[in-house]
Amino acid sequence: MCGIVGIVSHQPVNQELYDALTVLQHRGQDAAGIMTDADGRLFLRKENGLVRDVFSQAHMETLIGTMGIAHVRYPTAGCDSSAEAQPFYVNSPFGVALAHNGNLTNADVLKRDLFIQDRRHINTDSDSEILLNVFAHELMEQDKLRLTAEDVFEAVSRVHQRCRGAYAAVAMISGVGMVGFRDPHGIRPVVYGKRETPEGTDYIIASESVALDSLGYELIGDIAPGEAVFISTDGLLSTRRCAPEAQYATCIFEYVYLARPDSVIDDVYVYKARLRMGATLAEKIRREWGDHDIDVVVPIPDTSRTSAVQLANDLDVPYREGFIKNRYIGRTFIMPGQAQRRKSVRQKLNPIDLEFRGKNVLLVDDSIVRGTTSREIIQMARDAGAAKVYFASAAPPVRYPNVYGIDMPAASELVAHGRTHEELERLLGADRLIYQDLDDLIEAVRAGNTNLKDFDTSVFDGRYPTQDVDAEYLNQLELFRSDAAKDSKRRAGQPVIEIHNTA
Repeated sequence: MCGIVGIVSHQPVNQELYDALTVLQHRGQDAAGIMTDADGRLFLRKENGLVRDVFSQAHMETLIGTMGIAHVRYPTAGCDSSAEAQPFYVNSPFGVALAHNGNLTNADVLKRDLFIQDRRHINTDSDSEILLNVFAHELMEQDKLRLTAEDVFEAVSRVHQRCRGAYAAVAMISGVGMVGFRDPHGIRPVVYGKRETPEGTDYIIASESVALDSLGYELIGDIAPGEAVFISTDGLLSTRRCAPEAQYATCIFEYVYLARPDSVIDDVYVYKARLRMGATLAEKIRREWGDHDIDVVVPIPDTSRTSAVQLANDLDVPYREGFIKNRYIGRTFIMPGQAQRRKSVRQKLNPIDLEFRGKNVLLVDDSIVRGTTSREIIQMARDAGAAKVYFASAAPPVRYPNVYGIDMPAASELVAHGRTHEELERLLGADRLIYQDLDDLIEAVRAGNTNLKDFDTSVFDGRYPTQDVDAEYLNQLELFRSDAAKDSKRRAGQPVIEIHNTA
């Protein structure tokens, strides 16, 4: 999970790219980068850290130009090298830069082919650099001194033929324009919009619609699966479906947790989808636990609030803010390393004991992944005096690894993998555990757009839409990306990197 943005404007874009990244900061806290183009000269600043820490006034003054792309990076394998920060750049042909959100499932094959067949060198372990070089090579194959929109679309078509997995990308071709494209399954989100100015029309491409809202752009729509959107340097917009058999399989976890609630993804309001998740969860409680003794509903801030409010309302049970969040601690889910995740939970949340003392409390979270946070929070509720602690998840049990850009690489690290419902209740320490049903989750999202026939639900059911993920691939993924593998490398004094780096 990363955040991408690109702008073609009639005014300098450095400040707007910066502002867009701050709005997309929830999609990545590990590194940030901006590259701009001014009359064929490219200017780059990227480094590890939050957006506010990476860019100083001096950096911003050097990022000149009316076209640019930017990226916030999500931590995956604990690699602290700023070389992994994006955007990436190659100087041939023309000068091409790219920012990417997703994960290529055939990265190893592509890396080998790029070296043997295309004579291209890959300098990092990032699959985003691989995607950039595939795209750059296919642009070169057009063998044109002056590229047209059709040439760019033809290169994207070849990218779709070669690359597998999830990728939402924005690329900048110096002196030519900017292109945004999305994999044929549309797994990771990307939208585009426009803004009318006295000088002409400005365009933006971004991971989520909130970036457009914050900058005053009008949402045109989502880039469809397999579609590409090209904006020339003189402000002409063209679109083309570059993968003829493309169909939606949007990552449903975007609606559960990843996206901001004020975003719209594939014509579905994330906020409304989460309200519906709370409603279906309440219906399940009424159906299976009609004589419940819940005294109060307490959300685990922040993502679960929307679902928890609707659940409490439907059950006619008081809703209370029982935990106060420290705003200066990052999202626990994306903390690299299990020890750091444990430590950060109690630093991040503090209970208000009067909301727990002597009460039967239903805690509501968006999902349960590794279980570390859930276990700690349940114990915190007991320590605060709760008589009973029930726990509800707005998502089904996460039982399978994610291979499309979310850091859930090892099945053995997922608390629900291979365990029964009763075993999970005991392990988490809850008096009762309630999970959302997968069919209800799908319907909660699909109700916002009935044209969405399929979703990437692989973390819940092990069904991978790209159909190229087998047991051998998952075993290799666990071998290189599990916390145990990372800890082993750290103890040996080796750098912690990935073979399949999740953008």
